[in-house]
Amino acid sequence: MVNTADFIERLERLLGYYSLSASAFADRIQVQRSSMSHLLSGRNKPSLDFVLKVIKAFPEVNLYWLLNGKGSFPSTPKNTLTSPTPASISKSKQTVTTSAPSPEKTIEKIIIFYSDGSFKSYHGN
Repeated sequence: MVNTADFIERLERLLGYYSLSASAFADRIQVQRSSMSHLLSGRNKPSLDFVLKVIKAFPEVNLYWLLNGKGSFPSTPKNTLTSPTPASISKSKQTVTTSAPSPEKTIEKIIIFYSDGSFKSYHGN
């Protein structure tokens, strides 16, 4: 059984980690703002639907950590770098040209932002 007070503490930690207000968090996981408010005040207990929406919107949140504090958060670092594929490495070394004469430029860093708020960063050599 989920300890509601502990769950609220972990939920508040999520809000701080993602720098989101309760209403912005509710919007992100697609629940009513009042539901979030009732949950944070301790009036309501978290529903299964609420928990599943959090996990879907924030895949780095460990389900067992959210429910009972076991495990870790985040399960992956916020700005995790994945191993680039050979195609992405060759693309990152392409030369960028401009219309004005200038020294040769190379791509130093590419950041891809995803709709769930996560991102991946690729660095050139």
